[in-house]
Amino acid sequence: MQTSSRILNSQGQRLDVDFHQGTHLGAMVVLGHGVTGNKDRPLLIEIAKGLAKKGWPCIRFSFSGNGDSEGKFEDSNITKEVDDLWSILKAVPQEKRIAYIGHSMGAAVGVKTASRGMAIQCLISLAGMVDTAGFVKREFGDVVPGVGFMWDDEECPLSESYVDDLNGIGSLLPDASGVLCPWLLIHGTEDDVVPIADSRQAFEAARCEKKLIEIPGAGHSFDAESYGAIVDRIDLWLKKSFGYGMR
Repeated sequence: MQTSSRILNSQGQRLDVDFHQGTHLGAMVVLGHGVTGNKDRPLLIEIAKGLAKKGWPCIRFSFSGNGDSEGKFEDSNITKEVDDLWSILKAVPQEKRIAYIGHSMGAAVGVKTASRGMAIQCLISLAGMVDTAGFVKREFGDVVPGVGFMWDDEECPLSESYVDDLNGIGSLLPDASGVLCPWLLIHGTEDDVVPIADSRQAFEAARCEKKLIEIPGAGHSFDAESYGAIVDRIDLWLKKSFGYGMR
C-alpha cells in the first residue's frame, strides 16, 4: 500500500489517508465521508477501529478540498470525488478484494463508482444520498451559490459547481440498478438530512445481492450507541461477501 503522501488524484492533489491494520490480508475496506466532512468524523473513526479489531484492514481518507487533503472545498462535488475514490482504489494492491463504505454523499460516490465496474467488490452505504437534486433544493434552496455557505458554515462555501453537479446527476436510481456487487444499505429512521426514503428507493432499484437495515431512532450521522451494531452488521456482510475464516 502506498503511503498517504504518495496517493494523488488525477489533478495531482494529495489525498489525506489513515490506515488501520487488520489480519484479513486478502481484503481492504475503504471509508469515505459526506459533504462538509472528512476522514476524522467520529462515525468513520469508530467503524474503522471496530472493523480493524475484527480483522478487516481499513483506509479512511478525506476527499480533495476536505480535511487535510489538497484542493479547494469549492471544487468538491460528487463527480470530482468519484475521481478521488478511483485514485484510492488504484493504490490498493490488485490481489486484494475491496469493500467501500460511504456515508451520505460519500455513499453516492460509492454507488457511482460501483456501477461502473467491479473495482469495488462489496458496497456499504450509510445514510446514502440518492435524490441529489432533491437534497440541494431541500438543504440549500435559499442559499445563493458563490455567495452563501452550507448550513451557515463559513468554511464550507456553496459553489455553483456543487449545485450544478448534483442537479445534473438528479437521481442515483439508474446507477443503483447498475451495481453488481453485494450491497448493504444502513439508514436511521430519524435522519433529517437524507430521508430514509432514499435508501428504500435505492434498495428497490438494485438488482444485486442486497440488504437494507433501518436503525430505529438514529439520525443522519447515527450515534455512539449505534456504532457497535453498525460495525457488527458490516462485519457480517463482509464475511458473507468475502468468505469466513479469511486470512
